[in-house]
Amino acid sequence: MPGHPIVVKIGGSTLGSHDTSLRDLVRLQEEGREVVVVHGGGNVISQWMQRQGLAPRFVGGLRVTDAPSLEIVVAVLTGLINKELVSMMQEFGGRTVGLSGIDGGMVEAKIGNPELGFVGEVTNVNSGLIRALLDSGYIPIIAPLGVHVRDGSEHAGSPLNINGDTVAGELAYALEAEQLIFLTDVAGVMDGGGRVIRRLDRRRANILFNSGVIQGGMIPKLSACLRALERSPVANIIDGRQPNALLECLRGDSSGTTIVGDFGNARRT
Repeated sequence: MPGHPIVVKIGGSTLGSHDTSLRDLVRLQEEGREVVVVHGGGNVISQWMQRQGLAPRFVGGLRVTDAPSLEIVVAVLTGLINKELVSMMQEFGGRTVGLSGIDGGMVEAKIGNPELGFVGEVTNVNSGLIRALLDSGYIPIIAPLGVHVRDGSEHAGSPLNINGDTVAGELAYALEAEQLIFLTDVAGVMDGGGRVIRRLDRRRANILFNSGVIQGGMIPKLSACLRALERSPVANIIDGRQPNALLECLRGDSSGTTIVGDFGNARRT
């Protein structure tokens, strides 16, 4: 859908021997679909932190990021993981460009909770660079970092670590995405009995939040879906380890959780 790209969040833990996500993304590009990719890398960051004698800590599913941790986060996300993904997709024939939310001032943020350290809450998305890359026929592959707003504070202009799920939701909102898809290492959103919930709307999602059923890493994912659904018709949380999961989801055959917003499926411009 021209003007309404698909935003895909890839979790590092989903990329394995059976995963076809990168090939699926190239297939979509070959079909003329506009795609924006946001990647994570939490497991690799934790491994590098432990090598440096730093113990990973999380609060509400978000990584606590002090100054030494931030150096590792920036290096691993923008250097190692981002460029590995770009090179693999180019090997499959894709036209891709790797960048982070810092580039072009794409993702502006501020420190919301000092307890988390250098972790940003998104205040603004400048989507011009993404739009230019899409218009030129590239898939932007984006590392989830941001730049602190230039507010005169001591942190102004400095890099901030931002949860990848949150960045995906904010980009989907800013770009008025056709669809937001999370490729995860779980089957979808689970109910209290551990069963996958196939379909959710905003009201039921909020009930799950308030009842405490949604915990850990699913909190930022579902929150990001609700953010995107303010401007997008549908979001999905699916198991990215399954072959062709992305393509099947876009065909309406999702094996995970589909979340519909106020738009329903009405917007098809």
